[in-house]
Amino acid sequence: MTDRCRDLRVSEDGTHHVGPDGNPAYDDRFDQVLPFHAPGLAPVRRAGVAWHLRVDATAAYAARFRQTFGFYEGLAAVEADDGWHHVDATGVAVYSARYAWCGNVQGGRVPVRRPDGRYLHLAADGRPASGSTWRYAGDYREGSAVVQRDDGLHSHVDRDGALVHGCWFVDLDVFHKGLARARDDRGWTHVDRSGRPVTTTRYTMVEPFYNGQARVERVDGALVVIDPMGAVLAELRTPRRSEFAILSRDLVGFWSTDAIAAAVSLGLFEALPGTTHSLAATLGLHGGRLAALLRALHELDLVVREQEAWACTERGAFLRRDAPLTLADAALEYAGPLRRLWERLPDALRSPAWEAPDVFGDVAADATRTVPHHRMLRSYARHDYGSVPAALGLRGNERVLDVGVGVGVLTGMLLAAYPGLSVVALDRPEVLAQFECGDDPRVELLPVDLFATWGVQADVAVLARVLHDWDDARAVCILQNVRAALAVGDRVFVVELLVTDDGAFGGLCDLHLLMTTGGRERTLDEYATLLRAASFDVVQVHTLAALPSVIEGVAR
Repeated sequence: MTDRCRDLRVSEDGTHHVGPDGNPAYDDRFDQVLPFHAPGLAPVRRAGVAWHLRVDATAAYAARFRQTFGFYEGLAAVEADDGWHHVDATGVAVYSARYAWCGNVQGGRVPVRRPDGRYLHLAADGRPASGSTWRYAGDYREGSAVVQRDDGLHSHVDRDGALVHGCWFVDLDVFHKGLARARDDRGWTHVDRSGRPVTTTRYTMVEPFYNGQARVERVDGALVVIDPMGAVLAELRTPRRSEFAILSRDLVGFWSTDAIAAAVSLGLFEALPGTTHSLAATLGLHGGRLAALLRALHELDLVVREQEAWACTERGAFLRRDAPLTLADAALEYAGPLRRLWERLPDALRSPAWEAPDVFGDVAADATRTVPHHRMLRSYARHDYGSVPAALGLRGNERVLDVGVGVGVLTGMLLAAYPGLSVVALDRPEVLAQFECGDDPRVELLPVDLFATWGVQADVAVLARVLHDWDDARAVCILQNVRAALAVGDRVFVVELLVTDDGAFGGLCDLHLLMTTGGRERTLDEYATLLRAASFDVVQVHTLAALPSVIEGVAR
């Protein structure tokens, strides 16, 4: 790029370029101009068409596009009528393919998005840099780029598309001077090229390191400057909240649970929208006290006040009983029978002989609870299982054993994804009485005791959030029954949330299972041990965008 180009900058109104003295570099005006890049060309747009401009305001070529962008490593991204691609300084396309979007060439690689929404990296000549496609792929810096896989987690790949370190994060940035900003389940940190966090502390915000220092925001709201070891070098803002206040909030978590349950039991969410006065009249409530409840629900972002009327937020709409993913039943369960089970937590922790209640028997014996309890589980299944069928990779003509099927949400998803399947649905009789696909000729309902002999054969078995309800001995018993239903080489898919030995994620769910079913959340190694005990070998783990993962085992 010539010195003349380097001296030019975009005018304040963005319609032309000006020199160091602030005077226009040429007489022409455009709707938009961007900075000059090597080889001395600037993107411009006027009257709905775009091209690249020389420093003397003449067009660099005759072609016209919808949008043009700056040159990087001799190529510029453009959007034409037939799609996005890259052109050289003469406006000629450097490859024939067209995309839904193109990034900039960095280090001989460029990210593009195909019309089907998948991202990949190209070499500068337009050839795919690897065989991998991603949910997202970013620009290269310092020899690597950020990619996102289908479960939403991010990692770094090198110029050949290979993983740099194999660590996956909730969010991630490119490397800057050997360190990258990374967010895991605990918060933000910086990682080195091996994917290891350089500090044990997590933050709500981190900036890249600059000359050995980075500005970060701590979880208490304080802004500080740290060195690469995490030592505080300067305090830029004092904490905005205290650990005392955070703990106090956690101690009164039941306030939220009970307020939500009260609103659900009163039918408030079905009565919205309305003013405080009209809602009180409709529901037969004391107006002043209802105002207090609405204020609390507003604090929880469940309702919003629009002028004088209250309405549901997007979050609050899940508490309507007619919502497809209704959590109204969950609110009443957690505030009522499930909450009472937690009162025995100290006893459970003290006594080696403690046994959890038979929550499934209790639900079955309570006619007022059976339907809403399983309706609650149906909402969680609808939310969590949408990506499970594709992850199984079935041929489409198998006989599938759906163990602990519930009301049949996953069965319905499997049949929709693979119309040629036949499914044997196993569960307790009172659960199968609510089965949603019972009139489908491809489905056989089989009421069973999960721990007794089933007397059934299949090609594939699926257990979605079943094993976590039981201790190891009973989980192995269920898996042994599954093994008896399969031949050597047949597959079993275990759909479960996976925890890690050194992570906090899933800790409260683990305690909840202890108190309600006597089960537990497990690590991948722990599930592999259970599967081996039942003559299965783990061959693959499918990580989903939803909460659970899919552990694939093969019968031996």
